[in-house]
Amino acid sequence: MKTLVLPAIAVTMLIGSAAPAFADVGIDIAVAPPPAHVIVAPAPRPGFVWAPGYYRWDGHSHVWVDGHFIRERRGSHWVPERWEEHHGRYHFVPGYWERG
Repeated sequence: MKTLVLPAIAVTMLIGSAAPAFADVGIDIAVAPPPAHVIVAPAPRPGFVWAPGYYRWDGHSHVWVDGHFIRERRGSHWVPERWEEHHGRYHFVPGYWERG
């Protein structure tokens, strides 16, 4: 019985520890992000779209994340990551694909 229970517990712990990496966690802070870096996007690549850089919050300060190419999804367009201001607080909105 112990030989079956221990592996089950180990798998449960691994799954539980990986779940937060995929959770949609809202970030709401009182610190405005700095102005975005001015970067010229590289030339287009067939089958890819450019996701521009953005600031992420590391728990203490804003950290710049460089832009990068992502594989295109036909029939959709990329809506980039952004910070929205509401009454002096800033909410991070992750990037996502939008149909149309």
